[in-house]
Amino acid sequence: MVKVYEINGITPVVHPSAYVHPSAVLIGDVIVGPRCYIGPLASIRGDFGRLILEEGANLQDTCVMHGFPGCDTVVEVDGHVGHGAVLHGCRIGRNALVGMNAVVMDNAVIGEESIVAAMSFVKAGMIVAPRSMVVGTPAKIMRSLTDDEIKWKTSGTGQYHELAVRSMHTMREVEALTQVEANRQRLNFESALPLHLHKNAAAQ
Repeated sequence: MVKVYEINGITPVVHPSAYVHPSAVLIGDVIVGPRCYIGPLASIRGDFGRLILEEGANLQDTCVMHGFPGCDTVVEVDGHVGHGAVLHGCRIGRNALVGMNAVVMDNAVIGEESIVAAMSFVKAGMIVAPRSMVVGTPAKIMRSLTDDEIKWKTSGTGQYHELAVRSMHTMREVEALTQVEANRQRLNFESALPLHLHKNAAAQ
């Protein structure tokens, strides 16, 4: 069971097509939209401000979302938040990427189709124009992104759309094996779901 907690009479909302790992924690004013993926040990703590993940967004392992009272923290459509990132009172634009262990602070706005590099620190109030590469501590806008870089980002987010479906239909808690099987198979994304589930996911 997903760890979901009401506070002050407000209960998190998770769309039926979203996948939330059972070890993630959702508290209070949290809204998880369609086709989102929430990874293991993510903390989405809406005990002060509202936290919103729009359609197709992903929030990966050990990420944290939080914000001050009266403030919304938003990941827009197809926003992609890498392992260990922290979002506090900010807005991540449509199809933007926040890299692993990056921090985005209050009232910062990451423009659509932008990339925040891993380990970057985006200071409070920074406004990032669309299609920007943001790097460093403190973060600076280094250049505009190329079409190929945006295609790469979009493709990666598509893999997380697929992972949300794959996780809902094939992930289950089991006992670990005690030794490696002969001819141990590797993950094959094309065959990881029954054919009709691939078709349904593509139609969404």
